[in-house]
Amino acid sequence: MDLKLLATFRMVAALKSFSRAASALDYAQSTVTLHVQALEADIGVPLFDRIGKSVALTEAGSRLLTYAERLLTLSDEARVVVSGDGTPGGVLTIGAPETVCTYRLPPVLRRFRQSQPQVRLIFRPLPYEDLFRAAKEGSIDVCFMLESHIDAPALCVERLTDEPLVLVAAPDHPLAEQERVGLTDLADEALLLTETGCGYRTMFEHMLRQAGVMPMVRMEFDSVEAIKQCVMANVGIALLPQIAVTRELSAESMRALVLPLDDYVFHTFMLYHRDRWLSPALNALINMSRTLMNDAVSEETTL
Repeated sequence: MDLKLLATFRMVAALKSFSRAASALDYAQSTVTLHVQALEADIGVPLFDRIGKSVALTEAGSRLLTYAERLLTLSDEARVVVSGDGTPGGVLTIGAPETVCTYRLPPVLRRFRQSQPQVRLIFRPLPYEDLFRAAKEGSIDVCFMLESHIDAPALCVERLTDEPLVLVAAPDHPLAEQERVGLTDLADEALLLTETGCGYRTMFEHMLRQAGVMPMVRMEFDSVEAIKQCVMANVGIALLPQIAVTRELSAESMRALVLPLDDYVFHTFMLYHRDRWLSPALNALINMSRTLMNDAVSEETTL
């Protein structure tokens, strides 16, 4: 079984798109199609269902993906061990939601590229549910998530930073003048919500239900930046990680509402599969993430 074909198959399975896989692998889309067709001909069964532009693994494809991960991991491990060269190299695939990608990862990725220029990084900003599934399937090397806790026996889960949450509104919003805001004050407000599956959105909605509050207007966005722009335009209020709105709060283009959230603590976690071989490149990225994210939080605390 050709490892190059398996690598292409794995990328298509992870990105659910032939065109995105071609871009990530720096192939022509026709090459990706030929690789998948050759693998399907070798195995004798279809690996993907193709419905319009949508691509999904068949049952056979899902079974093959587990073995493809093992074979490709063993191939990378053998190449490093046999060569006797511990210098980090190869390709690393990283996944993270938008908030972590925008506000936590850039210093890590910048330093890593400077110190390990021979390692190729593929970054995937994935929805929360896809991120967790990709980590468990091993289709990404390491991912970062913003959650209150993560229980996943198959994964190595490491807490890197605390992430305070803040309820924000436009400076001229009526609630911005109150010394303290209760959940019942939000009943008539328009809530600007992040994507389904986001941990702090789920927590916020649970808090509201427990208080018997059912806001009449809920607007869902797949972008934290879009939510921030709407908050500043006084479209509604939003619960966001503090790191995402620090600049706007300092510039007074937003106001933090005093809503008790001490019992709801979120963190940035780093996850990778427990059975994954820690190549020199992956080990270097893990260690750098620990160091730089902890240092960043220490600097924020002292400012």
